Amino acid sequence: MSGDTISSDSNSDSRRGRHNAWWARIVILLLVGFAIAAVWSTNALLTERFTETTRNQAQVRMTLYSGNLISELRRASIVPQLLARDPALIGALNSNDHVQTSSRLISYVDEIGITSLLLLDKDGRAVAASDRNKIGSNHRPNPYFFNAIRASNSVFTAFEDDNGAIMFSYARKLEFSGSTIGVIVVVVDLRQFESHWAGISDAVFVTDSEGTIILSTESKWRGLKEEEALAVRSAPSAIERAIQTTSDWVALTTNTSLLGAGVMRQEARIPFQGWRMASFTTFRSVRQKVNGVLALEIMGFAILMALAFYLLSRKAQLRTLFFQKESADLRQLNLRLQREVAEREKAEKELKVAEQTLAQSSKLAALGEMSAAVSHELNQPLAAMKTYLAGARLLLRRKRPEEAISSFQRIDDLIERMGAITKQLKSYARKGGDAFAPVDMRDAANSALSMMEPQLKQRHVEITKTLPREAVLVLGDRVRIEQVIINLFRNALDATKTVPDPQIEILLAAGETAVLSVRDNGAGIKDLDSLFEPFYTTKQPGDGVGLGLAISSGIVNDLGGRLTARNATAGGAVFEVQLPILNEEIKAAQ
Repeated sequence: MSGDTISSDSNSDSRRGRHNAWWARIVILLLVGFAIAAVWSTNALLTERFTETTRNQAQVRMTLYSGNLISELRRASIVPQLLARDPALIGALNSNDHVQTSSRLISYVDEIGITSLLLLDKDGRAVAASDRNKIGSNHRPNPYFFNAIRASNSVFTAFEDDNGAIMFSYARKLEFSGSTIGVIVVVVDLRQFESHWAGISDAVFVTDSEGTIILSTESKWRGLKEEEALAVRSAPSAIERAIQTTSDWVALTTNTSLLGAGVMRQEARIPFQGWRMASFTTFRSVRQKVNGVLALEIMGFAILMALAFYLLSRKAQLRTLFFQKESADLRQLNLRLQREVAEREKAEKELKVAEQTLAQSSKLAALGEMSAAVSHELNQPLAAMKTYLAGARLLLRRKRPEEAISSFQRIDDLIERMGAITKQLKSYARKGGDAFAPVDMRDAANSALSMMEPQLKQRHVEITKTLPREAVLVLGDRVRIEQVIINLFRNALDATKTVPDPQIEILLAAGETAVLSVRDNGAGIKDLDSLFEPFYTTKQPGDGVGLGLAISSGIVNDLGGRLTARNATAGGAVFEVQLPILNEEIKAAQ
């Protein structure tokens, strides 16, 4: 029985092995087919892409060559126009005194950066030149002389010199009192571009409007037509000669045509007197780049196939190791989860204790802050009551009971205000739910000033009050608004204690918002950042606890406004209360 079992297991393993071998062969065949398809598609794609890239590069290069030529020609064209107006040159031609003229032309050459300058008299004789060897030479037969004499502007001329080399110049006649007295000739060095173009492997030439080659990287092409030049030295030979002078080049361009031996020709128009530029290059760079990438790709597929063989042979062993490792990992994960659960339960218990402690601390802080606020706000009416009681006592002694009754009435008003303050100060610790009503800011400001009347009588302070004639209505609580104004006014009084001529200005303005400004000429505010924080004060101990501005800021915020402070330019501080204006729509809704 056991033998049959072992035999069946062996057969099963054998069939499984043959099945895996067939799958391995199929995978390898698919990989080989994919590699062949990838190499073929890569070859086509990269050939097209590198060709397009080199075309774009050559197009940019041709544009750059043309732009450099045009730039040099335009720069040189301005020189004769300027020199034709030079009083020194005109005076030298009129006086026939050219002792310093050549030196002057040499300085112009060094300063402007051109090849050379010639000054010809009206007969074509060189009277001055940057190259002193040319002084006295006759240029009357040359085309640039008689073309300049006939024209009224600068004339460009391409001509052959005594050595047969093609030269380029701008010439312009010099006039004095309507008569021609000479010609200034500026020789332009365009041959410098040939040496620059020789730094690449392209064979480049420029033709004039008649098709004659006037600039070329191949010296034997100059002065010939294109067909004649290619017969003298073919394009591949010229390219090979250029390759010998450089090690880095790019090739293909737009509008190209194949000329045999893989040579490409491109042509571009130069916007100057019908000139054209042409260049020749080869396909060699594209093929080299594509072959390099294909070699890397084939090597990558070879490595991939070797790796596939290795992975197939290691598959069974890795599977066994994987199951063993997975079992051990599951056991470790179970232990780690148990520890994390225990730590989380402990952290939750500690969090509950911390929350309870924090809640108790918040309650104690709120009670302390409320008691300090109540003490601060009740000091003002208590001080006023003390002043009114002293006044009433004095009036009674003087047998003036009617006036004493008025003082008692004010004391009664102050007692009612103290009750309102104790009720309203709860908003500092918890927002209240009292309903708001329309409040005229003018009445609130006048009432606050009347509350401060006892303190004002004790000091000599110049009060300037500017209120509009029309009502400035806001939606809020009049008692709380008066409380804010009293706090700001009291701060202004305290700030002007050390000033010889104390001044306080109250300004109420209405626009999109109601703005109440309290300005003093005191020492100003040193720490604007901490100004509205609770318990921040600059007063001496016993004069204040630093809650007035914090309470006022909270009240203004509850009313939908903003309390700001800044230092005035002329000295002192400015506090501004901004509250939303109660418009007709809101008033009708109320």
